[in-house]
Amino acid sequence: MHVAAHPELGFYTLAGAPESPRELIGEIREAEAMGLGAAFISERFNIKEAATLSGAAAAVSDEIRIITGATNHNTRHPMVTASYATTMHYLSGGRFTLGIGRGIPPMQDAYGIDRVTTAQMEDFAQLMRRLWHGETIIGHDGPAGSWPVLRLDPDFDADIPLGLVAFGPNSLELGGRLFDDVILHTFFTDETVERCVTTVKTAAEQAGRDPDDVRVWSCFATIGDHIDEPLQLKKSVGRLATYLQAYGDLMVDTNRWDAAVLDAFRADEMVTAFRGAIDDKATTAELEHIATLLPDEWLAAAATGTADECAAAVRHQLALGADAVILHGATPTQLRPVIDAYANT
Repeated sequence: MHVAAHPELGFYTLAGAPESPRELIGEIREAEAMGLGAAFISERFNIKEAATLSGAAAAVSDEIRIITGATNHNTRHPMVTASYATTMHYLSGGRFTLGIGRGIPPMQDAYGIDRVTTAQMEDFAQLMRRLWHGETIIGHDGPAGSWPVLRLDPDFDADIPLGLVAFGPNSLELGGRLFDDVILHTFFTDETVERCVTTVKTAAEQAGRDPDDVRVWSCFATIGDHIDEPLQLKKSVGRLATYLQAYGDLMVDTNRWDAAVLDAFRADEMVTAFRGAIDDKATTAELEHIATLLPDEWLAAAATGTADECAAAVRHQLALGADAVILHGATPTQLRPVIDAYANT
């Protein structure tokens, strides 16, 4: 297999709210041609169902890694997820990574889906690895659930990488103990990135693993000034505000930001009355108002400015200790000037 020019760089396909999932086809082809090492697939309950998108990505590519970032382990029966992963593994020629995460608690509560725990994800990961290596599991009763029999194919002996979208210390430590790829969150400060990397690598070492075997991805909003200002606003203010809607306390705690700012954001009349995800539904005027609620330092953890400045910011993430960087929130076309600048530095 040809080695990508930039294996340490990735992107999210169908970033934000695409009009059609068919946009993935062109994005994957363009990203692979640009030499990006990985395509990440996020899952939303609309037109972004991860298994379907994964198959499409594999079918139109030959080299790029395909990583779910993330699906939730409890939205499918483990046999369905295990089969999805083995199908993708063989379909893609070994380029697939099954990435899981906790999900968004308010959404899980609304849909009647159990909230995800660290113990469940650990149990689930161990089950997947056993199934992928042909084991028949009888009478499993653990944090992930209870099943009389779990079995794929006794002839299977597949080493399929596992990824974990990690935020808090428990998830980060689990990633270091058991997973192959650990995906951090967007809008992490420099200090937070360094701290998270240290947590993952230390946990790996304590588990008897080589820390270098765990790839930590910085998820880094890349918003160059070559894109239109309204779109820049959506990808910066809109995206951060949406995270604050979903799990603001965790964002603030993790970055050690001022909780009073979050309280003021939540108390704002527009934010309180807003229905839906801000990055999906807000107008430019609404985003301009929301921008007044967010400190510059909260939005500073991103690649902004000229293509050269964005490229330098991406390299800085690697200098902080991240093994790789997801250029988040941008299509390959939007990323091309940044990738060109990155390649020339």
